[in-house]
Amino acid sequence: MTETEQHQQTALPLAETVTTRLAESALPEPVKALLRDAFGSDTADAGTTTTSSAASGRVYLDSLAVNGFRGIGPRARLSLSPRPGVNLVVGRNGSGKSSLADAIEVGFTGTRAHRPGQDATRGGHWANLHNAESPKIELKLVIEGDTGNSTLTRTWTSEEFGSSEATFNRPGHGAVPLAEAGWDTAIADHRPFLSYTDLDLMLNGKPSERYDAIATILGMDLLSTATSRLSAREKALATTAKETRDALPGLKDALYALEDDDRAVQALLAVDTPGALDLDTIDALVAGLPPADDSRLAELQIEAGVHGPDLAEVGEAVQRLRIALADVEDLHGTDAENARLWADLLEKALAHADRHPDDDVCPACGTERVLGREWYDRASRQIVELRREAKTAEDARAAVRTGARNLQNLIERPARIPAALTDPWKAWTDCRQITDPVELARSAEEAAVVLTDACDTVRRHAARELEERDERWRALVTRLAAWADKARGVERDKSLRTDLGKAVRWLKSLSTELREQRMERFTDATQGIWERLRQESNVDLTAVSLKGSEKANVRKLVMAASVDGQDAPALDVMSQGELHSLALSLFLPRATTADSPFGFLVIDDPVQSMDPTKVHGLAQVLHEIGRHRQIVVFTHDPRLQKAFTDQELPVMVFQVTRGERSRVKVERVDDPVAQAIGDARAIASTPGLRPETYSHVLPGLCRIALENAFLEAAWIRHHRTGGSEHDLQAAIDGAERFQEVAAFALFGDVKRGGDVKEEVRRRYGSPACSLIQQCQKGAHPDGASIPNPHRFVTDVENLAQKIRKPEVTA
Repeated sequence: MTETEQHQQTALPLAETVTTRLAESALPEPVKALLRDAFGSDTADAGTTTTSSAASGRVYLDSLAVNGFRGIGPRARLSLSPRPGVNLVVGRNGSGKSSLADAIEVGFTGTRAHRPGQDATRGGHWANLHNAESPKIELKLVIEGDTGNSTLTRTWTSEEFGSSEATFNRPGHGAVPLAEAGWDTAIADHRPFLSYTDLDLMLNGKPSERYDAIATILGMDLLSTATSRLSAREKALATTAKETRDALPGLKDALYALEDDDRAVQALLAVDTPGALDLDTIDALVAGLPPADDSRLAELQIEAGVHGPDLAEVGEAVQRLRIALADVEDLHGTDAENARLWADLLEKALAHADRHPDDDVCPACGTERVLGREWYDRASRQIVELRREAKTAEDARAAVRTGARNLQNLIERPARIPAALTDPWKAWTDCRQITDPVELARSAEEAAVVLTDACDTVRRHAARELEERDERWRALVTRLAAWADKARGVERDKSLRTDLGKAVRWLKSLSTELREQRMERFTDATQGIWERLRQESNVDLTAVSLKGSEKANVRKLVMAASVDGQDAPALDVMSQGELHSLALSLFLPRATTADSPFGFLVIDDPVQSMDPTKVHGLAQVLHEIGRHRQIVVFTHDPRLQKAFTDQELPVMVFQVTRGERSRVKVERVDDPVAQAIGDARAIASTPGLRPETYSHVLPGLCRIALENAFLEAAWIRHHRTGGSEHDLQAAIDGAERFQEVAAFALFGDVKRGGDVKEEVRRRYGSPACSLIQQCQKGAHPDGASIPNPHRFVTDVENLAQKIRKPEVTA
């Protein structure tokens, strides 16, 4: 094992490294808590022992089955050999191969590759229109050390892309949530997926997007995501604090303009207090509470709220008292009244007899022997009878007492009385001291009317004055309330802002340190791969680094290079193909470190903008890595397959085709030209077949071989001229006839089909024109006449090889 491999093998996973460094740091506990919260569950389990269901051996892909996902309708299956080696999955754009590539990544992660700023959990149009009812991804996995295959299954519970659920079924452990497989940290550290989006960012991304793309490739997502979370919180709090500071001068000017309003003066003192804000005073002012002092505003607010006695209630009480008094007057001189008086007199006589039991002389008239026992008993019975007759008079007098008490109970004095109401309120409250019920009724009624009128007058004047003041205050109080809310939040979050700043600075420092370590760790391997990929390029890659902070306007990817020995910025001198080669040079070493649990790499469309020599170099690099890793490459560019074939490098090829209603079919194939020639030669070698097999099927197969040869020539020609890949694919997809494909390969223009015959004759000779003509006749009703099938197939094969190499002519 090399020193680099040993270094890579002993390096801790990022989550575990971060957890250890955070625990060892001297940061205050509140700052550590913010960092742990920003990391979320990504570091929660770092360093802990894995569960029994966690996979520990290296993982390989055995098969992929997909239905209802993106461009795949009914179930489509890709069967791989779960061992090291290179697998090419080829097919035209729209065939479904990218959907298969996406399905592998989504199966493991639940998300799709995306540009920075886009939500990878949304997925866009992810459900297939022809089969959206039961989307499903099923991956069969081989894990070293297990006796059988494991199954990773992802299904969806709703139409939302983020609603997917994944289960992991491992032999001997049953089905558990995918999280228990223990791959989350490994996927972040050794991401085994390289998408078209990652490569595209290297070409067309902003400096910050290039930075993010490489940071993602380096497995720094954990730190960059946490930094973004904390920076966003810090920025939001800082923005609020700045807005609060910036708004204060204007608010103070507005308060100065209302200096005749005591509320404005108090608010101004509250916001302009050096060292601390008096937010309680502001709250009281905003709530409309009266100021605590005896100012004119406080007096006005009291006057505006003053109310006199309820005249209806007072009038009713006076009326009841007067009715009771009238009842007493009506009973004056009546038998009931006399009975009451006579009963009173007898009760006094009995009381006298009780005090002088031995005296039988009447104290009133002096008659002797008249107050004996007989008289006493008779007088007692007479009092009972008289009291019964006098009850009406007693009730009337009780009603007078109750009426007077009820009227006096209505007389109240508030805590604060406006100065203008002092006299009328005193006249009203003095009525409580009147004992004569007749005088009480008269005085209370008069005082109540006077006081109520006075209160109404004072209240109206105060309300008018307050309204004049409030018209100015009302325009300012909402502004004051909003500012106070912000100021309170700023004051409350002052320590949080400080802690967030410390957390962000610690994260950025750690990110820089670990990023440099990881870049340094992969430098030798990256430069080694670059040397293989660059082929004839005169650009030497000397260093690659990530500079700047997490802020979008300062972070950037810095690549140092030399051109023919002269130092130059790599981005200024590298072609698009070279930039793609660089991205691969960075991705492959990280994904193939010794401590990665993934024995596979999935690469989508890596041949973009590469010239033929770099494609050959890529084939060599993939072949070398394929000695120890299972490589699955998805591409629509036939040059990569041809590069393996030309260099006699072993490769397994799968062809993806798409039929009606999103029916995707995956078949293992060899060289498409060689496959068609092989099928044609098998027919030529089989005697006794029906005549139409030789006249229609055989030339049809040869036509397919020549068409694929022209397609390869079209790719080579187009890339040599520096044409757009989008234009190339659009032209190929639009070329429906053989002549159009040939015209595009020969001239780069599908409209020059009429010139194909002459150009073929010029390049490959007249017999080539005859061969092509006979291949095309196979599609006609009469078919082609082929006297010697073996010779015909051999001639077509030779012509196809010449077409595939545009520099070769007859």
